[in-house]
Amino acid sequence: MPEPLPRRRFPARIRPRRSSLRRPSRPTAAKALVAFVLAAAFVAQTVAALLPLVPLLLASTAVSLAVEAVLYRWQPGVLSVFAKSHADVTVRHVLRDLLLVVGLLRLGEQHQETRYAPLVAGLLAFYALHCAIQAVSVLVRRTRTLPVVTRNIDASALRLSPAPAALLRRPGHRLLVFGLPASAGLTAAAVSGDHRPAAAGVALSLLIASAGLCALLLRLLPGRRPAGEQEVLEWFDTWLAEYRPTVGLYFSGGVSSAYQANMWLEPLAGLDGRPVIVLRERFMVPKIAATDIPIVCLPKVSTLMRLEHSTLQVLIHPSNSGKTSQVLRIPTIKHTFVNHGESDKLSSCNPYAKAYDEVWVAGPAARERYALAEVGVEDKDVVEIGRPQLDTVRPYSGPPAGPYTTVLYAPTWEGWDGNPGNTSVIAAGENLVRALLADPGVRLLYKPHPLTGSVDPRAGAADLRIRELIRAANRERSGPRPAPSAELERLTAELDRLTTAVFRPGADQIERMLVQSAPEPGRAEAVTRTTAAWEEAYWAALPEWEHQIVTDARPTLYACFNVADLLISDVSSVISDFLASEKPYAVANTSGLSEEAFRAAFPTVAAATVLTPDAAGVPALLESVRHPEKDGLAEARAQLKQRLLGPAEPSSQERFNAAVRALCTAALEHRARTRRLAAELPGQRRGTADAASLTPPRPSRPV
Repeated sequence: MPEPLPRRRFPARIRPRRSSLRRPSRPTAAKALVAFVLAAAFVAQTVAALLPLVPLLLASTAVSLAVEAVLYRWQPGVLSVFAKSHADVTVRHVLRDLLLVVGLLRLGEQHQETRYAPLVAGLLAFYALHCAIQAVSVLVRRTRTLPVVTRNIDASALRLSPAPAALLRRPGHRLLVFGLPASAGLTAAAVSGDHRPAAAGVALSLLIASAGLCALLLRLLPGRRPAGEQEVLEWFDTWLAEYRPTVGLYFSGGVSSAYQANMWLEPLAGLDGRPVIVLRERFMVPKIAATDIPIVCLPKVSTLMRLEHSTLQVLIHPSNSGKTSQVLRIPTIKHTFVNHGESDKLSSCNPYAKAYDEVWVAGPAARERYALAEVGVEDKDVVEIGRPQLDTVRPYSGPPAGPYTTVLYAPTWEGWDGNPGNTSVIAAGENLVRALLADPGVRLLYKPHPLTGSVDPRAGAADLRIRELIRAANRERSGPRPAPSAELERLTAELDRLTTAVFRPGADQIERMLVQSAPEPGRAEAVTRTTAAWEEAYWAALPEWEHQIVTDARPTLYACFNVADLLISDVSSVISDFLASEKPYAVANTSGLSEEAFRAAFPTVAAATVLTPDAAGVPALLESVRHPEKDGLAEARAQLKQRLLGPAEPSSQERFNAAVRALCTAALEHRARTRRLAAELPGQRRGTADAASLTPPRPSRPV
């Protein structure tokens, strides 16, 4: 058993500075200040209306309207606070106009109330129109919320149309804009003493609101609204029958988890058969990267169950989620878990994996890991497929040829369990970066995990300090800087055009479906070709001596692998993937274990240089990278690569394809048995029997 982790205090030099911990309070202070200014403006407007004081009434009204605009533009979080206090936008706007009317009455001559009675009636009518617009906008939104959301599928039969103007769908913005003429007219009347500006302003607000209501009502006409729920479901069933999908990628997750699905898009596109991507959350549809594969989002369980009657045979799961159990209930589909990365962490042997028909892993090490973990996954259900994503990782080609050694520091995040060994950022990150920056022959690429700091604020604070260390080192360095690359700009624009759908502001899901109904012919090949050219131009455009902080979607982690001479990381799937190159790598040991126990606990560390939190071993590590004769781990890396990732031949993509074909065959055989059972026992699972009848004839290639 590994040694227990000792309880220890982190050294003072790596504790977060107090200033870092106070930073999150600044936005809170700004929100409080804005809320206070708005409340003060209403108080001042009340005092000015009752006294009355025209200059104060004018100034407080102007400040109130200006703060409202600031709230909607920069501080939307404050709006929810007001709404929870029952002081939402309608209440605030009514109060503002009411105070203006009170000011007018107080400023006017006695017995002049009848002059302003039409203004009050007009304001009441305007607010009634506002409520009507909101009610109709809700109806329009419901008609435009389809039970199925798609990408890369021609859904023109559903009468898709551009979305209504965003202003008509946002009650706060709408009331602020539509009511501005009335508020401005009332303010002008208070200043001039003439009621006509107020009448004109109220009339203009009524006219604009009426036009907006008519525009929304036209959307509810039978020929103008999209297809109804039942019509959409019938269309979806027809599409399934015509497309006849055979293998799918099933994914459900949070906002920041889309990368787990995106890493499987290229391997999925390279399969034989007809692939499809099945999502559960509407917000996930635009987060899936550019692909030609049809995408369907099925939020409701009842809609998801329609897959039982389709030709879909296999679903591939790159992650576990609460909604995974729902799709596992479909008996006509075989399910396999591929994970979104393999490491020695316990999360790579989740007991939930036993719920799948098969578990696909990269190599023998993962098979052994499941056997040792005893989580209920039987060895016969484990299939080794390699890592198809790594086919693009270039192999080791010798020591650094130029004056600089490129080191990639790619730490993982802190995880949910609070284990200090999860990430090196907190306990060792700054020390490692300082040691690397101290070597004049090092060019550092720093690529932190996107979730760094999401659980432990110390990790986020350490990440910020590491970035500042890198920026300071760059300010102290100098050297030739390549001329701006027109080719890189051209390739960036072309790649953006190929991979980024352009929507007008305010586009909703239906409009996005309309724009993304069919991919551009040959786009997938163009993306692959342009991406390779872009990566080459990107690295050529950077100064060879300059350290880089890599946080954008491009370049990818694997692109960084290809230019790095050395990787420093933590126990994570990053080191397993990097082994595809057989280049030197090091792992930071922040677990509190001895090096011997650390290597025994984590097999992926077997061919690594183990670094302590003080980074004392960095100089010797760099020396072994620059002089391969001093590298005693080269043979161990080659052996560990085969153990973790499997053999080089056949390729991972071929093994992945073979595993899909075999599981599809198992699904077809299961359907045949179910059909025979349904014939023997009438009334038993008729849906399954019907689904079996939809199964296409066995093609020459089984998928």
